[in-house]
Amino acid sequence: MNLTTILMTIFSTTLVYSAPLIFTALGGTFSERSGVVNVGLEGMMIVGAFCSTIFTLNWTSKLGAETVWIALLIGGMSGCLFSLLHAVATITFRADHIISGTVLNMIAPALCVFLTRILYGGKGQTPIISQGLGTMTIAGLAKIPILGKIFFTQTSLIAWLAIIIAVICWYVLYRTSFGLRLRSVGENPAAADTLGINVSRYRYLGVLISGFLGGLGGAVMAQSITLNFSVSTISGQGFMALAAMIFGNWNPLGAMGAAIFFGLAQSLPIIGAYIPGLNHVNSVWFQVAPYLITIIVLAIFFGKSVGPAADGKNYIKN
Repeated sequence: MNLTTILMTIFSTTLVYSAPLIFTALGGTFSERSGVVNVGLEGMMIVGAFCSTIFTLNWTSKLGAETVWIALLIGGMSGCLFSLLHAVATITFRADHIISGTVLNMIAPALCVFLTRILYGGKGQTPIISQGLGTMTIAGLAKIPILGKIFFTQTSLIAWLAIIIAVICWYVLYRTSFGLRLRSVGENPAAADTLGINVSRYRYLGVLISGFLGGLGGAVMAQSITLNFSVSTISGQGFMALAAMIFGNWNPLGAMGAAIFFGLAQSLPIIGAYIPGLNHVNSVWFQVAPYLITIIVLAIFFGKSVGPAADGKNYIKN
């Protein structure tokens, strides 16, 4: 295997594992920029993965190849609906954000596995879906000398869409009046309220957007990596996305870059076999590497990264 093929394999695999984290980290950014801490991203991913898988299994024979893309939207919408619990608890009833998010993370796996057992005769996992997102070669771009083969051959289309959406999210947050208002309620809700901005409405929007993107991230995980749903489909990716958001300093582009880094860490068990010097390392180290890296990144950057000033603080209008 030549160097170009090795780089193509590493980059393609990294993108596949990065895509769910990019979407979910972007979702966390919207929620926390509005002032609502969202540690419930893991639960939103689980719900998105479950609903998209069930939809795919039941509609592939009727909708054909389009099913997988519709399933992504189903996953996003289910995550959005699930996040409404977090929004109501924290914004309307002013519950502690950490406790509310933790409850979501506890409810989601229990509920989804319970429903899976009901739907599939007591089994704890669904059948394998017949067609997932897979990889593809982007015509035209793949013909670019050297770089085309590395970046655009047998690559993940949904990962490139995630990167484009990250750029759009950055533009929305930093270049539009909606983004300015959303960030203002996360920095100083009292001042924003004085200017006539409806704090509750924007915080609800921030949480619901995070739910949609978190559910979409879970759906991408199920449709491109695990190809079914079980209790282990989402196993810590929501917390990795949360770490990526903090590592990226609550900025969509920073979160995207950090998510790609974590995606590389997650892909190590696969690409380790192709990297000279790493192919003799025990695979157990590669399997625990993403979690160790997540803990180390949080330990280093959690105290140094500066989040929105009113993040996690309930607002009570005088």
